[in-house]
Amino acid sequence: MDIVLSIAPVFVLICLGYVLRRGGIPSAEFWNLNDRLVYFLLMPALFYVRISTAELSGETLATLATVLYAAFFAAIGYGVFVGWLIRRDGAVVTSLLQGVGRFNTFIALAVAEALYGAPALQIAVLAAAALVPVVNLTVVSLFALYAPRPGARPVLSALKGLATNPLILSILAGLLANRLGFGGLPVLHDTLSVLGAAALPIMLLCVGANLKLRGLSGDAVPIALSAVGKLVVFPAVVLAIAMALGVESLQAQVLLIYGALPTGVAAYTLARQLGGDAPLMAAMITVQTLLSFAAMPIWIAIGEWLFLPG
Repeated sequence: MDIVLSIAPVFVLICLGYVLRRGGIPSAEFWNLNDRLVYFLLMPALFYVRISTAELSGETLATLATVLYAAFFAAIGYGVFVGWLIRRDGAVVTSLLQGVGRFNTFIALAVAEALYGAPALQIAVLAAAALVPVVNLTVVSLFALYAPRPGARPVLSALKGLATNPLILSILAGLLANRLGFGGLPVLHDTLSVLGAAALPIMLLCVGANLKLRGLSGDAVPIALSAVGKLVVFPAVVLAIAMALGVESLQAQVLLIYGALPTGVAAYTLARQLGGDAPLMAAMITVQTLLSFAAMPIWIAIGEWLFLPG
């Protein structure tokens, strides 16, 4: 019950974002611009501040990457198998693969901080830094395989996108500042800290604002299979590998939070851009976000029982 109460405000903010947008408060244009504010300013500020002042350890980063990459590729393998099993077209399979592999960073950061404070938020940021490039390149490569478009160069476009991605750039800047000992520069650090503090509540409202409950359409089979892959297979693999490697307790809990995340809202945009099934993707995002309200506390409770005894 303590876990549910601790993370309830995260999901209340998501619901509030949905209600505000559907009520026209303040306007649809506001929410579209707010997404850009989060993506180009608030999230990069948060990433820079946390990474530039973190106590970086090669062992820590290697551990986070090992567990998350193994779980991600296991989920992708599951998606490829069930995609073959249900015999759907390439557009549907790409949405299924995004559904099992992508993650909603916003929710991970908010839940980690709500449950375990600033140290967990710092670990969550480092985990995102490890995952973001690999997930994006893998997903785009899968689009090229399953839904090729004549003359298109999705992988090259993805590489260009990563080179100009504000989150990636903020991660690199944070690593450089950390390495050079510039992480706590007066004024700059304080200003970015204020912006970063605004990131979590605003981006949770944006997550809710982007949910689409009305007019959901899509094949129920891939929707259900994507939910199983993302909310059962992914966290189960994270749990198994973290136990096998003897991962430190707080790191293991943050990794498990990542494992139990719903797929990210950016998957819908990518489905539209690269020829996926966008309506199906919207349904997957919404269904998984709603199911994660129940699934995430269960996985976190299992993790606390195993990794945080007493």
